[in-house]
Amino acid sequence: MYCPYCRNPDSRVVDSRLGDDGSAIRRRRQCPQCGRRFSTVETTSLSVIKRSGAGEPFSRSKIINGVRKACQGRPVTEDDLALLAQEVEENIRASGVAEIDAHEVGLAILEPLRKLDQIAYLRFASVYRGFESLEDFEDAIDTLRRQAEDGARVPGGAQRPLTAR
Repeated sequence: MYCPYCRNPDSRVVDSRLGDDGSAIRRRRQCPQCGRRFSTVETTSLSVIKRSGAGEPFSRSKIINGVRKACQGRPVTEDDLALLAQEVEENIRASGVAEIDAHEVGLAILEPLRKLDQIAYLRFASVYRGFESLEDFEDAIDTLRRQAEDGARVPGGAQRPLTAR
């Protein structure tokens, strides 16, 4: 790491701290030549590999824009979309990969979107998974119903009522 003051190619780490969301490390450094201190921020890069084979940096805004279309007319706020994009990014980063297929990003969106809004989930899944018939929609709706029923069961056999959003 070059010193920004004297351009010395060496520096000593004085202190390290995790960033706010844990995806970056802030380091306080000191130059052994001029003695001045400076900070650096280190982040990991995450690349998305498109169908064409080209790679591009992961972008939360692309997730938000893609999901926004599916949420049009639904009771989903911009904050909800930002949290969904953050959850998707955290899940992908937790997998430990530096490169991920665009298709895998789409799959990572489905579960958080299903929890956020089931209608938006169906809209997104219908395009993403290429639904071609009513049966495709019926299968997806049946899966949503089964998941809702499984989630409504409480240990011991009792059931709690399903509540509307």
